[in-house]
Amino acid sequence: MKKHIYGYELIMDLSECDIEIISSPNKLKEYVNKLCMLIKMKKYRDTIICFFGEQQTHTKGYSLVQLIETSSIVGHFSELWRTAYLNIFSCKEFDPKIAKEFTKKFFKAKTLRSRFITR
Repeated sequence: MKKHIYGYELIMDLSECDIEIISSPNKLKEYVNKLCMLIKMKKYRDTIICFFGEQQTHTKGYSLVQLIETSSIVGHFSELWRTAYLNIFSCKEFDPKIAKEFTKKFFKAKTLRSRFITR
């Protein structure tokens, strides 16, 4: 039986991010816009960005969701820990190396751990 690939997922965990970037909705929108252009994804409607998670200090921060025509980009940010947790899932292939390099540089992160999986 031939294996069918439904999609591709890049999971990224970043640490020691620039607090001014991860706590700015405008910078988060800029990140999504530039990332979509780089990995050639077409946005579907506006980026949803909400501040919540205030019940626990480490979960307090912004989260974002960007639907793309081939799936989604999702991100969660901890202001206390200065961390970012991002997932890019797409049925259309994209270059994970480009996405990782851009993401680490944009958030001025010291470290980036990632996994790339096919589904």
